[in-house]
Amino acid sequence: MNPGFFLSVVMLAGVFGLTGISLAAEDWKYSESGKIDEGPADGPPGSMISIPEGEFTMGDNEGSKNERPEHSVVLKAYLIDRYEVTMTEYQHFLDHDYGIEPPPLWDDGAATGKIGDRPAVGITWKYAKQYCEWVGKRLPTEAEWEKAARGTDGRRYPWGHMQPFVDIANYNQGTTGWVSYPLTLSPVTSGTKGMSIRHGLKEGGKSAYGLYHMAGNAAEWVNDWYGRHYYEDSPKENPQGPSEGDFKVLRGGSWEDQPVNLRVTARSKAEVDYQDLTTGFRCANDETK
Repeated sequence: MNPGFFLSVVMLAGVFGLTGISLAAEDWKYSESGKIDEGPADGPPGSMISIPEGEFTMGDNEGSKNERPEHSVVLKAYLIDRYEVTMTEYQHFLDHDYGIEPPPLWDDGAATGKIGDRPAVGITWKYAKQYCEWVGKRLPTEAEWEKAARGTDGRRYPWGHMQPFVDIANYNQGTTGWVSYPLTLSPVTSGTKGMSIRHGLKEGGKSAYGLYHMAGNAAEWVNDWYGRHYYEDSPKENPQGPSEGDFKVLRGGSWEDQPVNLRVTARSKAEVDYQDLTTGFRCANDETK
């Protein structure tokens, strides 16, 4: 990601029939066999997936220094959004007039029109956190994000170990010099254009738990402060990140990034006020019985 990268935008307006924000979690569960159990069809934007309590491997000994060492983490059960927060959802937030400035090149009509199903990008960490709290949720921790993207089988990408390609994830579009919401960004509830049916990946290269676009599309804020050496002595149970820092963590890579940044263990960082048309987010919440 390049904060100084010059971006222009083409916005399209129209009518898009999204319902309002839904706080209800779906009944998808991850079985002991490592498969997604049968459950309801994918819900609308705002719907959540339940991630069960348990252990997973975090980090990558073959990755960048800030991804080392691999270590076991145990998380309590939690909920996380199936999709990235959309333009339409974020427009509802802006409409409440909390004095929040819209993201760069934002268009209210487009956000509630035909392209309102694209991820809201250009969002700072502070506004992402405020949005999640506004809908009764919170930002995921870095560990929660990685488990939701990776599952418990140590995969390299959300869909498995196979290298990304253009019809499995939305990435590597950063050389064009411009961004178009309808063309550069993919709808959060579907895959990229030309999604390969023969690979069974026409639903956005879903993660082990059924989350969409955990690699590419929008890079996603998490709650944690960034610590380059944090993994060396982080707690095994429910790590929350360093107690303070200069940067917050971004995960998943974006439409602009190369494949190396789409790995489920890849970590990047930015200041809380950083604003770029590659950055979006999804929310999480505690699991309640």
